[in-house]
Amino acid sequence: MDISELVLYKSILVLGFLVLLFASERKWPAAQRPDAIATSRRLGKNLSLWLCNSALSPLIVLPITLFAVNQSAANWRTVWPGGGWGVALDILLLDLWIYWWHRANHRLPLLWRFHRVHHLDQWLDVTSAVRFHFGEVVLSALVRGAVILLIGFPLLSVILFESLVLAMAGFHHSNIRLPAILERWLSRVIVTPSIHWVHHHIDQRDTDSNYGAIFSFWDRLFVSRSEKIREPTMPIGLNQAKDEGLWSLLLAPFRR
Repeated sequence: MDISELVLYKSILVLGFLVLLFASERKWPAAQRPDAIATSRRLGKNLSLWLCNSALSPLIVLPITLFAVNQSAANWRTVWPGGGWGVALDILLLDLWIYWWHRANHRLPLLWRFHRVHHLDQWLDVTSAVRFHFGEVVLSALVRGAVILLIGFPLLSVILFESLVLAMAGFHHSNIRLPAILERWLSRVIVTPSIHWVHHHIDQRDTDSNYGAIFSFWDRLFVSRSEKIREPTMPIGLNQAKDEGLWSLLLAPFRR
């Protein structure tokens, strides 16, 4: 199987999972949708940002990833365990990287300019998981390329990790209602909606917490876990900031 087929299958599987979540959260919502915020216009805006980034992927993101994989000089990787254990270790390390990258996006003003577009969404559902400014996507690809080049992650590990991150982002942004006991057990290992919704709470202390992407234990390990409990009426977004139109969001990071 060549790289184009691998990427195609990955895209089909992830998109299918996101569509399933989209339908499920409308059938079994955890919180009541505020009609004044969760409008079709909002959905169109989020999906437009996703389409913009999808167009950039084969032009910028994928070439950067392939270049980093092909140019990697980390010969010491040969001593790592092979097979499934090696892939599992790769995913763990890549998730650790994305934890710190996410945290940096909240701490460094230049990165926050772009990441802020994601947090201006005033409601959460599956479409929030793909609502990112193209500038953040490009910067993330460049930094991830450097990490791949340094540590020498094989292409299979990177593609599996990307698939898991996209699927998990859809899951923990979703408004799907889970049995309380199931979510409590899942949250001990992976990031669930009850954890990530707090990250989108308008309280700045909660926004600057719960940075995990796949595994929830990074926030406990690095003391960035919020003690806030998700509530159905929890206000989402940024305090004293309104969401903007599509073109305004695209230009927002470049304004003073």
